[in-house]
Amino acid sequence: MATKLESATTNPLQQLATYGQSVWLDYIRRGIITNGELARLLREDGLRGVTSNPAIFEKAIAGSTDYTAALEELQKRGDLDAMAIYEHLAIRDIQDAADVLRPVYEQTKRRDGYVSLEVSPYLAQDTQQTIAEARRLWKAVGRENLMVKIPGTPEGVPAIEQMISEGININVTLLFAQEAYERVAQAYLRGLERFAAAGGDLSRVASVASFFVSRIDALIDSLATTKLKTATDPAEHAALEGIIGKVAIANARRTYQRYKEIYRAPQWAALAAKGAQTQRLLWASTSTKNPAYRDVIYVEELIGPDTVNTIPPATFDAFREHGRLRNSLEENIEAAHETFRLLDRAGISMKEATAKLLDDGVKLFAEAFDKLLAAVEYRCKCKASTTRDRQSATLSKPVETDVRKSLEDWKATGKVRRLWAGDASLWTGKDEGGWLGWLGMTDDQLANVEHLDHIATEVKREGFSQALLLGMGGSSLCPEVMKMTFGKMPGFPELHVLDSTDPAQVKAFEQKVDLRKALFIVSSKSGSTLEPNIFKQYFFNQVAQAIGAEEAGRRFIAITDPGSQMQKAAEADGFRRIFFGRASIGGRYSALSDFGMVPSAVMGVDVRKVLDRAEEMVQSCVSCVPPEDNPGVA
Repeated sequence: MATKLESATTNPLQQLATYGQSVWLDYIRRGIITNGELARLLREDGLRGVTSNPAIFEKAIAGSTDYTAALEELQKRGDLDAMAIYEHLAIRDIQDAADVLRPVYEQTKRRDGYVSLEVSPYLAQDTQQTIAEARRLWKAVGRENLMVKIPGTPEGVPAIEQMISEGININVTLLFAQEAYERVAQAYLRGLERFAAAGGDLSRVASVASFFVSRIDALIDSLATTKLKTATDPAEHAALEGIIGKVAIANARRTYQRYKEIYRAPQWAALAAKGAQTQRLLWASTSTKNPAYRDVIYVEELIGPDTVNTIPPATFDAFREHGRLRNSLEENIEAAHETFRLLDRAGISMKEATAKLLDDGVKLFAEAFDKLLAAVEYRCKCKASTTRDRQSATLSKPVETDVRKSLEDWKATGKVRRLWAGDASLWTGKDEGGWLGWLGMTDDQLANVEHLDHIATEVKREGFSQALLLGMGGSSLCPEVMKMTFGKMPGFPELHVLDSTDPAQVKAFEQKVDLRKALFIVSSKSGSTLEPNIFKQYFFNQVAQAIGAEEAGRRFIAITDPGSQMQKAAEADGFRRIFFGRASIGGRYSALSDFGMVPSAVMGVDVRKVLDRAEEMVQSCVSCVPPEDNPGVA
């Protein structure tokens, strides 16, 4: 074990293979294929596969120029609707990515080297249409190293069996519960038996079971935190505290034990003798949703033999930069069982939670598909332009010459790619790489946007008349801009921002708000900045005098980094909510983190739309976009 830990001085992504785990990328767009970025990831990071979904395609099509020429050509035909145009684009990308990955497919004897393409999420509850769609996509792509993605819904399970029986590779998606995984595994085995009975070559069929991880913690943590506020029984309180941040990993580890049991059984031995390969567990949804947790926790804690981890770009880069390696997947199995016992004691049903996550997952994929088709239609109507095309610059000759030289330098030295990889040598070569968490913030927020929906609904329901943000410096910049831009939104409290210690200013804001009907947002990244702490204490005392000390805490929420003094003070005073920033994001770069988005949600701004639009710009600026076309550079 020590030797493997010592060997991690090289690229941790490459080192995952020595533990028996394959790393796949949960991302695709035309630019990373055409500019050689995908091939570089195979070569330098040990990448072994690619997964895609409607949300990934939607952001790439809406926010980049990768598809401009193709959209113009397809639009000229005049006989294609948005769905047909999307399929032309997606199938071409999948084919090209599959060709890049073909050497991996051959070198690993068909174990890796796959690209996944999802059936329409509109068909998640229709077995026969899912079967027809999977056959059609398999034929249209025409690549042996394609995996067709089918959701692990009750209606999807028979389709999975049928596709395997026809020799079609399947990526089963949206698995949250061990019981659902077992149904899928048995469908895979039955499909293999049928394929073998028909004379099929079992060595040519592959499948993965995509088991979602971080969404489990996002839901369970929310349920547990809510119950903790009213729990009076010490045993229940201890159980609730004991499950926070633990259930997702425990669930995955327990399911892996079941995987091993299934593939030790006599039924499997007979299939293995005919060349069949196991349906590996693929860890999906592995970006960290809670800023209080390590940003690569769902990679580091699930490393083990015969598994796959499909990783989104920001987490992929973070693991390359500071990932730690160990055989973690089979650690503390008894502790995993104990976590589930605590879950029962806490009164939280895992069955209900995973059922909700499956229902929500199907809806989210369908909504993403709606947005994808809308993006295609918009791009076609607007002559394939993007939002980036709205900006232009007119420069003097000397300045234009300097800009050109700088852009050439950025291109020659690969600075865009190095930026996204967190390369500190772009600055002083010290700790700057640890301050780039803002690069992946929109993706993380969109994956866990429900917490923003909840606070907006809560605030509106309870009828707060005003919201007063108590902050200083970077943490108050975005809320100030939102207030100036949107003003007071109907049905929501009016937002005020106090970031001055001038006594007259403080008094003026106190007079603006009704202490009995106002919500106070204490915003401090470090939690130790003097001014927000003074503001908090002053207004907390004023509210306590007005409505009583016990009720006062319900009128306050905090936004701070995990483990700060502000968090401790907020917990001690019984704040309504505590939201966390990311330690890897500086205050002046925190607009799209909870420091900016929580106050925006409180005042009624459509934060989903804000984040969606921001993600479009992210896609215009990612590492595969050349400097001269990159609005983050040029």
